[in-house]
Amino acid sequence: MNLTIRARNLSKWFGQVVALNDLTFELAAPLIGLLGQNGAGKSTLLKLLVGLLAPSRGEVSLDGRHPRHDRRLRRQLGYSPELDRFYEDLSPAEFLLVMTRLHGLPAEAARTATQETLERVGLSAHAQRPIRTLSHGMRQRLKVAQALAHRPRLLVLDEPLAGLDPLGRIELNRLFREEAAAGCTIWISSHVLHELQALTDTVLLLHRGRLLAEGSVRRIRDLIDAHPHRVAVGCARPRELGAELARLDHVRRIEFTAKGLVVETERADECYDALGRLGAEGTLGIHSLDALDDNLEAVFRYLTQ
Repeated sequence: MNLTIRARNLSKWFGQVVALNDLTFELAAPLIGLLGQNGAGKSTLLKLLVGLLAPSRGEVSLDGRHPRHDRRLRRQLGYSPELDRFYEDLSPAEFLLVMTRLHGLPAEAARTATQETLERVGLSAHAQRPIRTLSHGMRQRLKVAQALAHRPRLLVLDEPLAGLDPLGRIELNRLFREEAAAGCTIWISSHVLHELQALTDTVLLLHRGRLLAEGSVRRIRDLIDAHPHRVAVGCARPRELGAELARLDHVRRIEFTAKGLVVETERADECYDALGRLGAEGTLGIHSLDALDDNLEAVFRYLTQ
């Protein structure tokens, strides 16, 4: 059964900077998306959910319990931050074993959880390498693994798909759906609506610390689709990728960059589907996808007029 997460007049400020301003909501969905531009307050809200921060005003609760003050509740939470801070000389297996032990698992259970989780996130083949040698995508997977290994009731993921290649996104999305189907409540933040739409129909939209919209992805999708969408694509063979994209009728413009290209499209979903298909073929060397913020900014201007 999914946790019911409630916020009532929730605010958080740091000195004169207001990170969150008077949020009130109640949600009990298996997988909840948190959407907003960088600086919108997403990371602050997620840290409040897992008890890493205390509210400046108001409250947040999980099934009526307060994560900041309930140690037994916090043992049921898993958190993957936006930025990693690993012990670089440890291997993924060593790091994950330490983390599962800190979460209270007995030694044998911790070893089993470590092996199973590394396999689930696709890191078994790299389990003994020093973490400092891992690629960005592998480090993203390891962040998710340490949040997941102790089988939490609430899994909180801050931008877990940022910078991943198309195949990595597909694999982690599959893992998130499996966990949600097994009864884990998942909150996942992103500044890319397409990423969240692939996972859930329940979204909170934050803008400058305020709750701008709540509920169905379709409502936000309709607003965003009225504006062009730009995607930065990192790839080894941008000219050949550009030729493939130029054949699509929804592509309006292609700009080549030092790392690949930027494509502007009128239909974001179809563009992401095409990029995912081309990336999975493996012939063009697509290694990253990043949505640029122009489309969200247009929606925010529209909603805040």
